[in-house]
Order: sequence, then structure tokens, then C-alpha cells
Amino acid sequence: MMRHAHLPIPPIAEQTMAMPATHRRWTREHVLRLIDESRAWPRYELIDGELLVTPAPGDSHQLAVGELHLLVAPYVEAEGLGLTFFSPSDVELEKDSITQPDLYVRPDAPSAEEEDVEAWSRAKLLLAVEVISPSSARTDRVTKRDFYMEHGVAEYWVVDLDARVVERWTPTGETPHVERETLEWQPLAGSRPLTIELPVLFDRIRDKSARARKARERQ
Repeated sequence: MMRHAHLPIPPIAEQTMAMPATHRRWTREHVLRLIDESRAWPRYELIDGELLVTPAPGDSHQLAVGELHLLVAPYVEAEGLGLTFFSPSDVELEKDSITQPDLYVRPDAPSAEEEDVEAWSRAKLLLAVEVISPSSARTDRVTKRDFYMEHGVAEYWVVDLDARVVERWTPTGETPHVERETLEWQPLAGSRPLTIELPVLFDRIRDKSARARKARERQ
């Protein structure tokens, strides 16, 4: 909401919109209130006082996130790296910021004896992933990339379903590694790498999206 009026959100197309503050700077409290009121969607995020609004994703986007989770989560569990989450799930890498990566990996939660949940919520992410759409491309490739890299995210993947590539960003790189065939992720030296055959992954997403579209047409 802005001054108690509903934000205009297109009902169908997935879109990320920056809502700059006009009379006030958006705060964590404002955005948490929006999240509580809207529940899962639309997705509200806050970076540098700027509100980002993303309506519910389409089939291809959701299927891509699901397929990536099926690949990443078992690997993270087997290697004892931490926990894998997917959106909607809040990440607060700094005070007065809230992001919701499509998928992310963070170190293990504190033990019951430590109970340092707040510190854990700001732990550096091992991985953040965004699946882009045409309208979210600049936000994912620029705004979120800069934010994640500045706040110690070890690796950031931008998944482009149309181009069938994954752009991999790390804090030490000035340009991304663009992967088209095989993506290998090895967050810890000496650990077994996760290998993802990208043509196989993108074909699977495409085929499931086609099935979903046909199912909708038959309804």
C-alpha cells in the first residue's frame, strides 16, 4: 500500500516494479506490513529504501524454481552445507533491507543452545538464484546483483529461460560467467561439486511448461 491505497499490480504478467519513495523512504516496517497483508503474493522486497513489487509468477518461472530446488537441495543436504529455501522467504542481509530470492542457500541454523536466530537471518548466503522475466531483467541483473555482491553472497545465478543460459556472479568478478552447457557449483573447496547439465534442465522446464499450458487450455 501507498498512503492506504492498493498498489496497481497487473493480474497476469510477471513483472518487477520499482516503487520509489515520493514523500517518504520505504522502511523495513512498511514492507513487513505489506507482506503480512498480502501473504505469499505479490512479492515485496526492499533495497536502499526502494520498494520492489513482483506479482505471482507464471508456470515456466515456478517450474524452473522447482527443478532447481530438486537439484540443489539434495546436494546441499548431502554435503552438509546448510539449508535450501525458495520464495516467498525473507532474507535480511542488512538492516532495513528485505529480499526474496527465488531460491537460496544459507548456512545451517544455530543450535538450540545458541538461539541466535537474528544473527543467522543475516548470515551470508552461499547461493542466491533469480529466474528472470523480460520485465524483471534489469532488477535481477543490476539492482539485486549489486546488492547481493555488496553483501557477501558467495554466488548469484541469473537464470534466463529464453536464452537458455545461467549467468554466474561472484563478488570478485567484474563480469559474469555465462554457462550454456554444464554448470558446476562447488561452494566448499574439496567438496564434491554439483553438476547441472543445462540443456537437459531447460528442456525439462520447456516440456513441463507446454504440458501446463495444454492443461490450462483444456479447463
